[in-house]
Amino acid sequence: MRIARPILLVSTPIGVVLGVREAWRLAGPGMALLMAAMVSVVGLLVWMTVRTIRRERDHA
Repeated sequence: MRIARPILLVSTPIGVVLGVREAWRLAGPGMALLMAAMVSVVGLLVWMTVRTIRRERDHA
């Protein structure tokens, strides 16, 4: 776990960027923008969940 977390923190954003780039190359800018919007929404939902959990833990 000591090495896995830093590897995931580095490789995940790189993979997302490469995926959006590949979507642009294969399907055009429409698909790349749609994919970027989807990743942004999922990221926002994860951030909101983590924020809620931390807030409830601090108040308990």
